[in-house]
Amino acid sequence: MRDLGQAEDAVRDLLSALGVDVNDEHIQGTPRRVAVALAEFLTPEPFVATTFSNDGQYDELILVRSIRFSSLCAHHLLPFVGVAHVGYLPGDRIVGLSKLARMVNYFASDLQLQERLTMQIAHWLQDAVGARGAGVVISAEHMCMSLRGARAHDAVTVTSCLSGLVRTDPKTRAEFLALAREPTLGRPTQ
Repeated sequence: MRDLGQAEDAVRDLLSALGVDVNDEHIQGTPRRVAVALAEFLTPEPFVATTFSNDGQYDELILVRSIRFSSLCAHHLLPFVGVAHVGYLPGDRIVGLSKLARMVNYFASDLQLQERLTMQIAHWLQDAVGARGAGVVISAEHMCMSLRGARAHDAVTVTSCLSGLVRTDPKTRAEFLALAREPTLGRPTQ
């Protein structure tokens, strides 16, 4: 259960503990804005995975590239932003393409680790859609690396999770990884 009033008080206390004048006119509304922003980041938009019968018995890869997302790092509460390339081998059902983007954003709406996010997407495709295999590659820039600590500006972290036939069949694995790297509509992939 969310309590935005308590969250606002906590942000005010945190800022005060860090030496910020919480009575400054520019800061007075900040605790409320931060509480609302964090609640927004951590509230996934529900969706129903619309699936359709695979009447045509399509048995090749279906891949959606460059799904943009943002999430909050579970270690520092700082954003990380990037793109997900999501593919699967359909079984008896195929999923509506827009649902792949909704599903990425659903799992990103949490305090996340990029590695966990990658695995959650792949496992969802296998479990919820009955895919014969799934592949996910995520490329993201983490503000906790770019803005603090190492200050590694423009460093990109890449994670992958392959399951089912996308993992075990060498030809399918190679096809997925090649398709995930191809330029998208004239734009280079990240």
